[in-house]
Amino acid sequence: MEQKDLGQTSSGMQPNVAALLSYLLGFITGIIFYFIEKENKFVRFHAMQSIIVFGFLFVLNFILQLIPILGWILLPFIAILTVILWIVLMIKAFKCEYFKLPIAGDIAERNI
Repeated sequence: MEQKDLGQTSSGMQPNVAALLSYLLGFITGIIFYFIEKENKFVRFHAMQSIIVFGFLFVLNFILQLIPILGWILLPFIAILTVILWIVLMIKAFKCEYFKLPIAGDIAERNI
């Protein structure tokens, strides 16, 4: 795989590894990498996108647990969607791609 030059990171890691790790534990590692990384916009973008996407899914999951029947029916589908999205985002980050999700990616881009 051809490595793109994404610059240096504050942590000393390769940018693609740091971006992948920002998705590893959802919004938690997104927050960590967002505050650790001061310079690299690639890592900050993926960290912010992780915070937005997985923060939203965390809140949605919590709300759906409180809604009888409809929420309980939707929860397994949301869980499957979350796992698929999590894997895709980590792969795209590792491949050095700015994979921008429709709404979350725009917000993340404005906040890096």
